[in-house]
Amino acid sequence: MPTPWQRDLELDRTHLTAWIRQRLPNAEKLSVSELVAPGSSGFSNDTLLFDLEWTESGNSRFEKLVVRIHPTGYQVFPNYDLKQQFDTMKLLANSDVPVPKMYWYESNSEILGAPFYVMGQLEGRVPTDNPPYHAGGWMLEASPEERAAIWWGCIESMAEIHRIDAREAGFGFLDRPKLGRNGLEQEISYYRMYKDWSQQGRAHPTLDAAFDWVVEHQPKDEPEVLVWGDARIGNIIYQGSTPAAVLDWEMASLASPESDLAWCIFLDRHHSEGLSTPRLEGFPSYEETIARYESLTGFTIRNLDFYQRFAGLRFGIIMTRIAQQLVHYEIMDADAGRAFELNNPVTRLVAKMLDLPDPGETAPPGSYS
Repeated sequence: MPTPWQRDLELDRTHLTAWIRQRLPNAEKLSVSELVAPGSSGFSNDTLLFDLEWTESGNSRFEKLVVRIHPTGYQVFPNYDLKQQFDTMKLLANSDVPVPKMYWYESNSEILGAPFYVMGQLEGRVPTDNPPYHAGGWMLEASPEERAAIWWGCIESMAEIHRIDAREAGFGFLDRPKLGRNGLEQEISYYRMYKDWSQQGRAHPTLDAAFDWVVEHQPKDEPEVLVWGDARIGNIIYQGSTPAAVLDWEMASLASPESDLAWCIFLDRHHSEGLSTPRLEGFPSYEETIARYESLTGFTIRNLDFYQRFAGLRFGIIMTRIAQQLVHYEIMDADAGRAFELNNPVTRLVAKMLDLPDPGETAPPGSYS
């Protein structure tokens, strides 16, 4: 769903053209096409697509580009480090992980109203979240063999990420020692802060209980790797059934590799079990997924139940903020938004996993179902 915040795209185009001219001082006949906001643009940032044409040393040049802008409307995340995302993908270009070409980062908010970066635009298709790919979109038309290849492409990309020597490769900037002694402690501390910020002092029976469970059951001595964060097939551009680009690194960290695997599985469960929709034929089982991941990485999966519950908690906290965003932009009224915070497919799935009361039975009238 697009961020419901309108930009003056023609003014942005004028400013962006002047800015790019400074980045390409030898360019002649430089032109920027109309800026287009894709229908798949997410809640957490503004994304604009454009074509760039110019002449250099007598040669015509053409690039399809993307500009991603720091959120200037209602923020889903309590803090948002666009430079960190740019730096992460820039470093990944030195690996076998497929990422778009990263061009420039700009911290000056005077150009487009907020910091932004420019990256290459890739042709391809992305499994949809709206409608969830098990229930609608182009995945319904894919063959079972194509669906399996798409799933395995995600798992193989994830394994490639986890095989990187994160600190040797320069990803030490993702460490957050002020939040904890290790990656898991840091993630729990971050989501404690995020939860408090999003709940605004109000109780949330499901997430409150889930957080207490996560704190009590956190495993010790976990391995730490570069973690994608939002690891799922919906964050990959596929050409055919092959990953062409791994996107959306806003949740990247140094943590257990099981965090990514669990998030990927939980999001798939949300798109199927959470919505009372069967998984499409061809998708490998979660048991097959774990076995394949272990064979690709050499890691032994020990605590996936914990990390799935933690994934559900994290997604539930994000959904709380999305519900408030829907109220902010008057897509829902306040009562419906509050009900949706408490009772939605994520919280119901979390409650089921932790044997908690069904949010649909405890949320106020008007709850989403």
